[in-house]
Amino acid sequence: MSSPEGPVGSLASISIDCPDPDSLAPFYRDLLGLEEVFATPDRGLIALSGAGPMVTLMRVNTYVAPSWPDGPQHKQMHLDVAVDDLDTAVVAAVALGATEAGFQPAGQAWRVLLDPVGHPFCLSTVRPD
Repeated sequence: MSSPEGPVGSLASISIDCPDPDSLAPFYRDLLGLEEVFATPDRGLIALSGAGPMVTLMRVNTYVAPSWPDGPQHKQMHLDVAVDDLDTAVVAAVALGATEAGFQPAGQAWRVLLDPVGHPFCLSTVRPD
């Protein structure tokens, strides 16, 4: 429910923790068709833009990859990427460095993949009406 004055703001970025933003940025750039729009001088933060909110990759020196589907390190969030054809999209994502997860709860509607540092993300043909 929004306030009578409207929202406080709008979603600007989704931040993803990782051990090395320079290594992960090309994966999300190519997966989502984004471009780099900002980076801190030490490249500890890289922002990619071009598809709605920015995707920001942030260095975390103590990063631990999530385990899918069960712990010990549970996922905190994941991205759902809309695609037209699951099989074609999986092949393309794997070519960029993703791996297909062993557990697929609804493989005909969406596929769970892991990015190069272990974050789960879904490729999905399910869209809102």
